[in-house]
Amino acid sequence: MEKGVVLKKGLFVTVEGGEGAGKSTCLDYVKQLLEQKGINAVFTREPGGTEIGEDVRSILLNKKYLGMSADTELLLMFAARAEHIDKKILPNLSDGKWVISDRFTDATYAYQGAGREIGPERVALIEDWVQGELRPDMTLLLDLPVEVGMERATKRGELDRFEVEQMSFFERVAAIYRQRAQAEPQRFRVVDASKVITEVHEQIKSIFEAKFSELGI
Repeated sequence: MEKGVVLKKGLFVTVEGGEGAGKSTCLDYVKQLLEQKGINAVFTREPGGTEIGEDVRSILLNKKYLGMSADTELLLMFAARAEHIDKKILPNLSDGKWVISDRFTDATYAYQGAGREIGPERVALIEDWVQGELRPDMTLLLDLPVEVGMERATKRGELDRFEVEQMSFFERVAAIYRQRAQAEPQRFRVVDASKVITEVHEQIKSIFEAKFSELGI
């Protein structure tokens, strides 16, 4: 597909949030909501989503590579994303399917731009090159206090290369997520992920019901 050209008939929805925010549980619930409406949707994740992307993911999460440079990490993220866009995201959107992605470029602004302190300018430069005009139609941000999220993540089991970072890293990540949500209220929908699961689901249901109504579904 020609770079910079987005032939999109489906809806591109991303789910973002820090460690322990409950993205997996959220995505399971979103799947139920879309199935109830008979919406043809593809669920995917970043980094990952393709064979090459999943191999890159295994490198990025491996604590063997704790000394990886921030620039290497950033470029690997976008290398996986380029493959993801070309092989899965754009083809499914052009077929009229909804694509629901567990993280996308907002995560790169948060984790590499802020967490690794690379800065937003370099992220934006590569974003434009790799993505062209492609941006999410709607982004759910699962927001909760960093300490709550890390406590949940620790209980899940062994931590990956990102999860072993210092609290200051995750505070920077959370701050940028919130800044981006405030800057783009037309795209972001913020969910209070610190609530009990039933209340989180109610928030998500309300968001999607509003979107269905907007689209006349």
